[in-house]
Amino acid sequence: MRLVLLGAPGAGKGTQAKRIASKYNIAHISTGDLLRDEVKKNTQLGIRANEYMEQGTLVPDELIIEMIKRILENDSSKTGFLMDGFPRTLNQAEKFDKMLKGLGLSIDKVINLHVDEEKLVKRLAARRVCQSCNKIFSLANYDGSPEICPYCGGKLYKRKDDQEDVIKQRLKVYEKQTKPLIDYYKKNGLLDDVDGDGSEDKVMERILSVI
Repeated sequence: MRLVLLGAPGAGKGTQAKRIASKYNIAHISTGDLLRDEVKKNTQLGIRANEYMEQGTLVPDELIIEMIKRILENDSSKTGFLMDGFPRTLNQAEKFDKMLKGLGLSIDKVINLHVDEEKLVKRLAARRVCQSCNKIFSLANYDGSPEICPYCGGKLYKRKDDQEDVIKQRLKVYEKQTKPLIDYYKKNGLLDDVDGDGSEDKVMERILSVI
């Protein structure tokens, strides 16, 4: 099974991606995690990617595609894979399809998690990160201290990109970049829109119903 999971920031991609990958025993591929891992291991690809990251510029699509290709050529992805938040643009999707074709592979399904903008802003504005264990935690429906991590007792902080004005700008950029991508996958008969509002279990049920 080869899947792509799309969704705006705060739509719950990461949470659902882990659950889906675990259920079907397929590789969970997050380009953010992949980049950090390559940099940490100081691979040639990681060294090249880090040069862009340190300059505050985007890592070129070709470099990311090359990293993904290495993963897909490993035995760990023989049972399938789930792309978490990649591709993000039409250009990336076209390059990704070309790379898959070269490996004799193709995408089975693209799932687009949809959540209203107002709810996304509230979700992200309530998000906190622990300085100690790096867990991401939401203050929504939580009665404990907004400054202390409920997992390890570390200090919670709010990321700069989770400020409300920044969130709204991120969502605008996402909408502009991703609309052509969604149309592309719809045209190819691969995309299913899934309501991302509600509990994790409820959203998971909806996703499973379209897989």
